Amino acid sequence: MAPVRLGACAHIGTTIMGDTVARITRWLGALALGVGVVLGPLSAFAAGGVIDRIVIEGTQRIEPDTVRTYMTVREGEAYDPAQVDRSLKSLFETGLFADVSIQQAGGTLTVKVVENPIINRISFEGNRRIEDDVLEKEIQLRPRVVFTRVKAQEDVQRILDLYRRSGRYAVSVDPKLIQLDQNRVDLAFEINEGPSTTVRRISFVGNEHFSDSDLREVIETSEEAWYRFLSSSDTYDPDRLNYDRELLRRFYLKRGYADFEVKSAVAELSSDKESFFITFTVSEGNRYRFGPVGLETTLEALNPEALRSEIDVAEGDWYDADKVEKIIQRLTDKVGTLGYAFLDVRPRVTRDPEKRTIAITFQIDEGPRVFVERIDVNGNMRTHDEVIRREVALAEGDAFNSAKLRRSRSRIQDLGYFEKVDVTNEPSPTAPDRTVVKVNVQEKSTGEVSFGVGWSSSVGAMVEVGVRERNLLGRGQDLKAAVSWAQRRSQVDLSFTEPYFLGRRLRAGVDLYALERDLQEESSYDYRSVGTSLRLGFNYNDVLSHSFKYTAEFTDILDMDDDASVFIRNQDDQTVVSMVGHTLTYDKRDSRLNPKDGYFISLGNDVAGLGGTEYFLRSDLKAGYYAPLGDWMDWNPAWTLSVRGQAGYIFGLGKDVNINQRYNLGGSNLRGFAAAGASPRDASTDDALGGNWIGTGTVEVGVPLGLPDDLGLSGRLFSDVGMIGRPDDYDRSLMDSASSPRLSVGGGVTWVSPIGPIAIDVGFPVIKKSFDETELLRISFGSRF
Repeated sequence: MAPVRLGACAHIGTTIMGDTVARITRWLGALALGVGVVLGPLSAFAAGGVIDRIVIEGTQRIEPDTVRTYMTVREGEAYDPAQVDRSLKSLFETGLFADVSIQQAGGTLTVKVVENPIINRISFEGNRRIEDDVLEKEIQLRPRVVFTRVKAQEDVQRILDLYRRSGRYAVSVDPKLIQLDQNRVDLAFEINEGPSTTVRRISFVGNEHFSDSDLREVIETSEEAWYRFLSSSDTYDPDRLNYDRELLRRFYLKRGYADFEVKSAVAELSSDKESFFITFTVSEGNRYRFGPVGLETTLEALNPEALRSEIDVAEGDWYDADKVEKIIQRLTDKVGTLGYAFLDVRPRVTRDPEKRTIAITFQIDEGPRVFVERIDVNGNMRTHDEVIRREVALAEGDAFNSAKLRRSRSRIQDLGYFEKVDVTNEPSPTAPDRTVVKVNVQEKSTGEVSFGVGWSSSVGAMVEVGVRERNLLGRGQDLKAAVSWAQRRSQVDLSFTEPYFLGRRLRAGVDLYALERDLQEESSYDYRSVGTSLRLGFNYNDVLSHSFKYTAEFTDILDMDDDASVFIRNQDDQTVVSMVGHTLTYDKRDSRLNPKDGYFISLGNDVAGLGGTEYFLRSDLKAGYYAPLGDWMDWNPAWTLSVRGQAGYIFGLGKDVNINQRYNLGGSNLRGFAAAGASPRDASTDDALGGNWIGTGTVEVGVPLGLPDDLGLSGRLFSDVGMIGRPDDYDRSLMDSASSPRLSVGGGVTWVSPIGPIAIDVGFPVIKKSFDETELLRISFGSRF
């Protein structure tokens, strides 16, 4: 009998005996019609006979009885070609066999199998851009599992997709098998990565109000350039392209183009498969202003007028979708604090294309009574569940609130531990008034090793090495250490922060530091300090925070020049500061690292004298305001305005304030003047003595340089003003000092380099005193100076 294989039914050849049997069967069938009897056994014999025995051959690891369980054919049953074909398919579908054949000889059915081998080891060859551990997580085959060609091809496709997401479309992957004894194999994926597939050109069609260069700065994808060797933004990524569509939509909606639409985003691969040409086709539509802005509610006890302060837009303003979303968030939070657990805040929009206005009425209704049944967290391989759960603004059993759901996503994203964060909810299968919150995250590396070399006007040439882990052991703790050596300063820092102290939203931390500073140029002495600080902070809400700090510091005056000022020589050589302080901050900036919109105000007080040798009270007030000029004046959005100021006052408590604790004016807080260059100084030695109060202010305009964002270069124009008061306990006749204002103007650039930000400022004093020391060029390395 010929073997039966996948996709082919058993076939019995036409023979003379077969024809005779067929004629007899037809005759008996006709007879059965007359008497109502069906000759089943004879029909079975005509189809191939009865299976008396099933023999399994070729098995090595798999028991023959296991093979029989996968078959639909059984001993004692009639031979049926359809059943045999189904058995054959069932055996192949197990993935255990490379080949299967079924043969019939009389009443014996012989099943011959060739088992798939067991994978001994999996290796990757030729991969330089993607590490082995990343590829291992992507594929489904593993050592000690059965090898199948189907799974191997699926893994090849997974590897190809992974490389294409990183911008390599010319990649090829070839799986190779190395035969071993005992039906084992080594599987090697031979990878030819090919060249990186970059984006050669990005074009826009349909944009009239913004140029191609303006829109290229909005999206994440960028055109290939020689200076982007440290960036991957110029490689083609389809996921990033979808994100770019969303960025364009947000950009236009923020500027009032409510009808904006991305018609298409087409990426065309060049014939050499080395580059893409991307074309965005957009429809800008008209620009709208806000029409009448109203507030209505169906909640009887709620007075809409009490919520008017939460609406910060007015009729005639340019329409801004971001502001609408923020208003919805604020209204939800505000009404929620009034005791309304179930809310539904929706904007009712009325668009007038002729007048180009959008009237909005914020409708506040009672929402459906839905409770949170449970919170599922997935995707976190290293981070503990509790680190994520404590950032979710909802708890199991709480009334469901969509605004809190959105806030939860922002809080988890702000941790900085995850590449992607997705927070959703879906109906519970157990009850209609229950919902399940699902948090899906994709982790990223949280460890940092930094190394930098540079030069600063304050400390000269320097080298800095730092190590930081922002998610220590997956517990959300922050541990960092840094060492820096410079010509005029050396410093060691070690700090640890626990963001949830005692299981509450309390940020607790400890700092250890040692600092040695050369102040010979400014004040004719060096000093060394060693200290520790204990910190505790918490947030009243999303914008108001409070922190407390205790500091113990030992300071030693070193290498005092023989010609140093008498005021400096009269200082104590060694001092011990035991100080407690607090800082209250109200912060509504869009970013604390690179703010472009919003404002902040901060008040801090320090009291020294709880032990130690120093006794003083110090108060500092800081404030800043940031605004995008481009939004106001239809300029390039890179134009920004910032206004910052600081005021401080320190006075002794029964004892003079030591020189190391006083304020100095000049340098980083008054560009165009040397470090401490505008501070009170000894008239005879020219040593800076510092002051007991200070006030500084800066007006700065961010200026686009017309260069691609990937270069990391930004420009600015600035004007600094400052005033400083002379020490109260010194003989003023022996000092050069003036509390009148100093003023400077200038410009500068910042380069966010691979080894840290480098700032270059050129300042010109406009108002100064004859004894002030000026400085035309100031170079700063890193964010420390």
